[in-house]
Amino acid sequence: MVKAAFFDVDGTLTDTHVWEGLMDYFMAHGQRRWTHRAYWATHMPFYFLHKAGMISEGAFRKPWAAHLAWYMRGYSLEQAQPIWDWVVTEFLSQHWRADTRRLLDRHRHEGDLVVLISGGPAPLLERIAGEIGADHVVGTQFEVRKGRYTGRSLVPICLDENKASLAKTYLQAKGLEVDFQASSAYADSVSDLQMLEMVGVPVATYPGESLVRVAVERGWRIFPEAKG
Repeated sequence: MVKAAFFDVDGTLTDTHVWEGLMDYFMAHGQRRWTHRAYWATHMPFYFLHKAGMISEGAFRKPWAAHLAWYMRGYSLEQAQPIWDWVVTEFLSQHWRADTRRLLDRHRHEGDLVVLISGGPAPLLERIAGEIGADHVVGTQFEVRKGRYTGRSLVPICLDENKASLAKTYLQAKGLEVDFQASSAYADSVSDLQMLEMVGVPVATYPGESLVRVAVERGWRIFPEAKG
């Protein structure tokens, strides 16, 4: 069995969201303007419903992540690669959390299996993994037919409670036997609770207030540690 380190991306390894980088690419290149308008027109009402407490965070976030596939509709895998490259080299290069990256590097140098788990598009996560030296990614899969993105996402979306189950399914499919009790997980949101609970060493990383409360109650490590 191997020891693993599971890392959320948005808010944990970065101080931003990968979806912002994807949208920025199309805005910077003057492409998919109508897709962009349709996306915001579709999702902003659900955002306000969530803020008003009328729908759950998951009910708002999962369609948000799934519909990012709209931007990729019609692109071949080869045509999409420069988009993933741009998001990593031009956008995320300004948003890495250096201290969390050092944690990832430490796990890598100690021989741990490093796995990224995020609601972002899996092909983009693969590009991120190549940039930072992660071994595997578990993310939201965009449907591909005849070598082109259809504009749809495959379910389940890699968010909230699905992160842990999708990670375990992925590792099993790869024939990787992980010692979860000896493994670590890093995440910033209470929505990642099941991801943190699946390991013996959960670390609340740049946590929101709700996750701070859980971490304090359970005696979990909080990173970065408070000073003073």
